[in-house]
Amino acid sequence: MDTQKYRDALMTRLGELDRRLHAIEGELDMPKSKDWDDMAAEREGDEVLENLGQSGMDEIARIRAALARIRDASYGICVGCGEHIAPERLDVLPETPLCRACAARGA
Repeated sequence: MDTQKYRDALMTRLGELDRRLHAIEGELDMPKSKDWDDMAAEREGDEVLENLGQSGMDEIARIRAALARIRDASYGICVGCGEHIAPERLDVLPETPLCRACAARGA
């Protein structure tokens, strides 16, 4: 399997996530309002940003794991059953460690 296109896609996504997380961090570091109503709205917004940040960190972890699998030549092999992951699935989810059947089983 030629993994270069998947590596490129993973590295591109890693760059996008890095930029997004820096923007979220910058937004969370902004000075807060002294008005109670504004503070409540800002806190709600901060919670959304924190959830987006955590989601981004989780995706980064999955991408780094996929890049490690590329390095150790196990990329494209399901960690659940050991079968090959369909290229069509990798095209959509290049960071996936599971084939469609194992993902459906929740393996």
